[in-house]
Amino acid sequence: MSKTIDHIREKLEASGAPSSDYDLNPEIVLPAERKLRSAAVLVPLMRAQGEWQIVLTMRSSALKHHPGQIAFPGGKHDPSDATLEDTALREAFEEIGLPREKVKILGRLPTHETVTGFTVTPIVGVITSEFDVMPESGEVAEVFQVPFSFLNDPKNFQMQFRRWRGQKRYYYTVPYGPYYIWGATARMLRMFADTLARP
Repeated sequence: MSKTIDHIREKLEASGAPSSDYDLNPEIVLPAERKLRSAAVLVPLMRAQGEWQIVLTMRSSALKHHPGQIAFPGGKHDPSDATLEDTALREAFEEIGLPREKVKILGRLPTHETVTGFTVTPIVGVITSEFDVMPESGEVAEVFQVPFSFLNDPKNFQMQFRRWRGQKRYYYTVPYGPYYIWGATARMLRMFADTLARP
């Protein structure tokens, strides 16, 4: 168990270039003067069913933005947050009831730019003990786990596309059972898998 955590921490320290929702669409040129807002998500690892799992949420269908989509706990950086780690931990507590004292931060993945104008920093952390999952009813419809071994295998990722503003837009998906994980969440999970796979 500690070998896995040490390996993740070591790879995060040497992680590479930022990613974006536009990675698979190189013909799209982003304006240099665009203004991006800062956000952070928690990539929570925990032991369950005898193996490492990543905790994800399904967003409420009542939300205005990205209803029903799969996401990490997280949100925009608040001026009262001292660090982006604080942002991720605060949001995880608000969204799923995860106490910050039960999370051991391992490091950061490179930032990810979204089509909605955010620069998201994924914060990887280990949940150190059991906690009472309490989904925030206005935001979170479900909290679930996906085996780390599944999400850590680049072969489980697919590339798909849909029409967006009159153009084909390609993106990653990593379907798991009834859960259709795609877009920014799938891209950050792919970045995590690629980071750990580097020699």
